[in-house]
Amino acid sequence: MEKKTQLYEGKAKKVFATEDPALVIISYKDDATAFNGLKKGTIAGKGVINNKMSNMLMQMLEKHGVATHFVEELNDRDTVVKKVSIVPLEVIIRNISAGSFAKRYGVEEGIVFAEPTIEFSYKNDDLGDPLINSYHALALSLATKEEIETIKNMAFTINSVLKEYFAKLNVTLVDFKLEFGRLADGTIVLADEISPDTCRFWDSTTGEKLDKDRFRRDLGGVEDAYQEMMRRLTAE
Repeated sequence: MEKKTQLYEGKAKKVFATEDPALVIISYKDDATAFNGLKKGTIAGKGVINNKMSNMLMQMLEKHGVATHFVEELNDRDTVVKKVSIVPLEVIIRNISAGSFAKRYGVEEGIVFAEPTIEFSYKNDDLGDPLINSYHALALSLATKEEIETIKNMAFTINSVLKEYFAKLNVTLVDFKLEFGRLADGTIVLADEISPDTCRFWDSTTGEKLDKDRFRRDLGGVEDAYQEMMRRLTAE
């Protein structure tokens, strides 16, 4: 399978058409952005790690009954996925207070929640991806009631599977962002990626950050953190 016309270029990936209208190729870049694109940079090797990690995790989730867009990894940076229309909701699951949650509600980072929380953002760069609730999503016709329920259930299932998996790697899954897409027949599947770009990973022993927060907060050692996450995933 080979790349045809470029259909889209985002902050971290390019999407190409293929000879099959139901399939596209995602190509992962090393570009890094934060704060809705205000901060820009490059994380060497990030595209390779995010591609491989996402593919590993999506295949694992498929085994747990979570439908994803994954089809086939072509090489270090390119993967064939099912073509979807993205539901314009960013779904954030949080297990521990961190980042914008801590800032927004004036609490310290590191509070372990009794149960995970879920929040939605309207996926719209021009508006800065504002927080919305399910009623707003319905009012804006972003998704149906049934789709929102499906997405919520899938998100909590994904959290349970990933939390348990990362715990075995001595990694705490603090929070993460998911995106979902509709196949041509309307089926909702997990899309986008699962990587240090979209998740907060803390070393369970030291609390060291092993994700994009090292880039966001100028903590240094960004490439090392991504490589360490990949090392743990592949050391099994």
